Amino acid sequence: MSNTSLYENTVELFDNLTVQIDRYVAVLIFIFAVVGNSLNVLVLSQQTLRSNPCAWLFLTSTIADLISVLFGLTTRILAGWATDPTNTNSLLCKFRGFILFSSQTTAFWLIALATVDRWIASSRNARYRQMNTLKNIKICFIIVVFISILIYSQIFYCYKADLVNTPLKCYGKSFVCQVISDTFYGGIGVILSLILMIVFGLKTIFNIHQIQTRIYPRQIPIIGQNNPSKIIHSKEQSIQWKKQDRHLFSVLITQVIVQGILTLPQVVAKVYITSTMFQIQTPLKLSFDHFIYNIALLLSFLANGIPFYIYTLCGGSSKLMDHCINYVKQRELTLT
Repeated sequence: MSNTSLYENTVELFDNLTVQIDRYVAVLIFIFAVVGNSLNVLVLSQQTLRSNPCAWLFLTSTIADLISVLFGLTTRILAGWATDPTNTNSLLCKFRGFILFSSQTTAFWLIALATVDRWIASSRNARYRQMNTLKNIKICFIIVVFISILIYSQIFYCYKADLVNTPLKCYGKSFVCQVISDTFYGGIGVILSLILMIVFGLKTIFNIHQIQTRIYPRQIPIIGQNNPSKIIHSKEQSIQWKKQDRHLFSVLITQVIVQGILTLPQVVAKVYITSTMFQIQTPLKLSFDHFIYNIALLLSFLANGIPFYIYTLCGGSSKLMDHCINYVKQRELTLT
């Protein structure tokens, strides 16, 4: 086999893999995300949970995740089975990019705010705890949405359809536009929100550990008295505290690690593509760039669909599913 034939076959291989991924993997992620987010909305929209600031943030974040999946992933599925209209229509290209990036950033930052909310709620400072109100959370929500809309308004100028030498036909039309997009999405939308999750999540665990230690001090038996019941009770409480700390830590770390693993590849892919923009854009490089960026993009959509499964599997599945089952039962009783 000649080198030319091998080169062409490699290009064709990457192109075919991209199409197959859009056809089948994108559909699976779409179903996975829509089902998970729909269940989250079903559970978190109940009256008993809507008044909780943290639950309200999870609800609005879920809605933002659902919007990003519906507007962003639908076009990837179309690209696998038919023609993606955002590839040829600049208006649709701009609108899709604006909705996608602003909703994803909003969802990430609302989860970060939920971590801050948990830190405030667990604080020993009464002034901080008084700030933990639904009204303040809604103000923060408005600020996050406004900033997301503001920083991605540049997409209406920067994004364009029918581009060549880019991983997608609908992409930033110049080097400056791509740098701006990479900075806003990668730096502000992903990395900064992950840093806040880690910092305030660890501070929350520290607060809870301090509160439990203060309220339930370890009981030490008095010398000369035979009181085995108190000793056993103290050991059981100590074990319980450690389990609670480990549980909180595992939920937090799982959420941060999963979100980081699924969103950082798109940041890396965007930086790589922008940094190699002035290199010779051979067919093989363009095909490879399209392939890796498509995978990274689908992983980011997976991040939009996985919060429900993290909450249920790592953060109290029985309670959430009980809420869901009770809600369905109540709806059936109402209809009958």
